[in-house]
Amino acid sequence: MSEITRAIRAASDLGAAIRERRKTLSMTQGDLAMQTGVSVATISAIENGKDTAQIGIVLDLCRDLGLRLSVET
Repeated sequence: MSEITRAIRAASDLGAAIRERRKTLSMTQGDLAMQTGVSVATISAIENGKDTAQIGIVLDLCRDLGLRLSVET
């Protein structure tokens, strides 16, 4: 499995990465919502870069999708 590194500079960048990974896994927003325990509207808002998304939910989505986040200085 190849690893892709991407700079995340805005909520929209992270939302796009989450959407891309979900689609790569052939999951619908409904599938991901059910797996993570949040609403489809929440998944949609996060994927569309809504700035007010709760970080805990975003981290849960990343975990459930197998996305690894890191911080660099």
